Amino acid sequence: MTCIDQNRRDLVETFLANPRGPHSPELQRLVSELRFDKFMKDKYVVVCTKPHQEWTLAQLPGERGKSIRLHEDQVFTNLEDAERAVFKLRWEASTGRTPT
Repeated sequence: MTCIDQNRRDLVETFLANPRGPHSPELQRLVSELRFDKFMKDKYVVVCTKPHQEWTLAQLPGERGKSIRLHEDQVFTNLEDAERAVFKLRWEASTGRTPT
């Protein structure tokens, strides 16, 4: 696990309200920490499956050469909703707690 302060619900709420930013320096550090956490296994990502129309939740394999695992039951027609979903899953993976 990382050194994310799981009590910073204010940062979670701010991100969920506006996932595309702009973000405060504190929130940007949190987003970067979640995005670049090299110890997070099976990291969640968003894959664009139809340009400008559809995004699908996926997980990185954690090993070079292995395939990304698409979650075809988690398809979004709004990029912000997809980013919210990934943020929540990464937060939970990093802190062991649900963000809401």
